[in-house]
Amino acid sequence: MSAIVRLPAAPPLPGRADGATVAAVFAAVLLIVPARLVLKGLPLSLTPANVVSLGAAVLWLCAQLTLTLGAAKGRNPVRTALFAYFTSMVATYGLSTWGYMDSDELNLSDHSFVLVIATVGLALTVCDGVRGRQRLDLVLRTLVVCGAVISVIAALQFLLSIDLTRFLELPILRYTSEGDSFVLERADLRRVAATTGHPIEFGVTCAILLPLAAHYATRARLRAEPALRWWVCTALIGLGLMFSVSRSAMLSLLAVGVVLFAGWSWRRRLATLLVAAGFLVVIRVAVPGLLGAITGLFTDLGNDESIQYRTHDYAVAAQQIGRHFWLGRGLGTWYAPKHQIFDNQYILSMVETGLFGTVAFAALFVVACYAALRARHLSADPGDRDLCLTVAACLVVPLVGSLTFDLLSFATVTGLAFILVGSAGALLRAARADRQADRQADQLSPAQASGPTIEVTR
Repeated sequence: MSAIVRLPAAPPLPGRADGATVAAVFAAVLLIVPARLVLKGLPLSLTPANVVSLGAAVLWLCAQLTLTLGAAKGRNPVRTALFAYFTSMVATYGLSTWGYMDSDELNLSDHSFVLVIATVGLALTVCDGVRGRQRLDLVLRTLVVCGAVISVIAALQFLLSIDLTRFLELPILRYTSEGDSFVLERADLRRVAATTGHPIEFGVTCAILLPLAAHYATRARLRAEPALRWWVCTALIGLGLMFSVSRSAMLSLLAVGVVLFAGWSWRRRLATLLVAAGFLVVIRVAVPGLLGAITGLFTDLGNDESIQYRTHDYAVAAQQIGRHFWLGRGLGTWYAPKHQIFDNQYILSMVETGLFGTVAFAALFVVACYAALRARHLSADPGDRDLCLTVAACLVVPLVGSLTFDLLSFATVTGLAFILVGSAGALLRAARADRQADRQADQLSPAQASGPTIEVTR
């Protein structure tokens, strides 16, 4: 006679480093270290954030081979979407490198595939390694605080022309493009990038982080916790978004607002509109000309040179897509100055990864949005429901932003997007675990609920 004892999977021990710890470190390094700084002495141009995410990928793989590290197992729609995306990238990489490639394109394809491993591994680490909403709060709050820090850097760049990024270069790092500036000009105003690679990227980054900051400020107020620090973060990130003077940032913020307003009460909608109006009045008084420059981005579309530049290369794109329709010409093989730049990630993905890769890329964020909204449906706590709605709104930004610039070419916003994809999966796991625990508690008697949960079969 033999006995089989089935014990529930043990959660991570309190105080032990887990996926949330790794993701929080990645978030801090991603946002604080300038995006153009890479490690010296490596055959590939890897940023410190890339190294952390590659380490996260290795840790996730090792955790999946054990049952004692607290990593989640089992199905999750976000996990499935990540596997599908990675499979399409492997297929593109394998097909393109099967035949002859120019040495420059081969090197870039290798580099791009390494970055795919890093970003997918990071998202899986968050999805499976962040257990519970408190640990997920650690990751998302780190993003908000670091977003406020880089917004201060952007404010100094915009208002005083002081660039603190030049003081963040460590001895082990070097700039990939020393001559490029983090400050550009538009309509006689500075466009700032803070620590990111371009003002467009910085603006879209702020559009992602702003609703998260507002969520934590609102939740702290409702729970009678200190909320001033989160409101300060919200204001700073909002200022950073304005200082980017980016059309993509405004469109992304509009998409976020549509999702949030669809799920909010009328009272919260009205309060948000009043706060936004007051914020714009302050901007108009403190920085004359800024609102006019941003408004001009949408009132003079017919004469906008940036829009004309974005549309003039469609014929070239159509020709390249026709040659490699299904799997593309290869990861990272379409680059400037050798080729024309496509300021549209969907077009660039069609050229480089084909139809399969483009569909997998878009589906990744659609599935993540579904997972966040599903978690909202399963959650009973109002604060958790609001977090799920906020994450879903943030995940709309990569879908919209990919229409206006080549999102995957920028490391900061790409890393941030994949953190949110993993966060959606972690939210759904937590919501399902809570729902299952409630059902089991309802089925057990008080005496059974207080006793050990060990099932013995003979």
